[in-house]
Amino acid sequence: MLSRIAAHAVPFFGRLTVTSDPGARVEPGSILVVNHTSLADPALVLAALRRRLAVEPVLLATSGLWRIPVLGRALTREGHVPVHRGSAHAAAALDHAAVALASGRHVMLYAEGRIPPRRDAAENPPETFRTGLARATGAPVVPIGQAGARRITSGGRVKQLAGVLTAPVRRPCLHVHIGTPLHLPDDVAAATELAHGAVTEAWRTAAGALGEPAALGGGGTPD
Repeated sequence: MLSRIAAHAVPFFGRLTVTSDPGARVEPGSILVVNHTSLADPALVLAALRRRLAVEPVLLATSGLWRIPVLGRALTREGHVPVHRGSAHAAAALDHAAVALASGRHVMLYAEGRIPPRRDAAENPPETFRTGLARATGAPVVPIGQAGARRITSGGRVKQLAGVLTAPVRRPCLHVHIGTPLHLPDDVAAATELAHGAVTEAWRTAAGALGEPAALGGGGTPD
């Protein structure tokens, strides 16, 4: 449901393009790791995955979404996994993700664990990854980079709302790049670094496609 909604809604808010590395594929039971920049980027990636690979993953998302009546029921019905950040239940999300992976489903997660607190709409490389990804499972990892979501919504609440309301008129360019799958080593630090580097390269490709300065060797450009 969420992937179908995203596939129909995203073209209304912006112009989405999708690329992938040669031979990139998503095997059953893969972890899809994405850079997190905006409240809008899950929709971009879900739409891109459905369009390019006919993949509709299980999403690990902040538990606050489950408190939204209609959305919360839909998330539960489709098997998406709430992440209770900063609580004793946070680790349980990885257990639920492992069950989904074992059944052959794809799991999409954000290893940065948060949206960057910047108020501008520019792109920047992914922040440091948390180690939960490396501890989760030996499943193949598919690095995915997205760029342009901050052009839809970023910053404080007023600016976020204004961005969403004006996006259908502005229709900003958006890009998602799907990288080559990799298998992480057993060492947690090495695995975390490898995953971060792969997602950063995928992001660089996506942001470069939009001409973002941070991906082309320059600094970010504030609004």
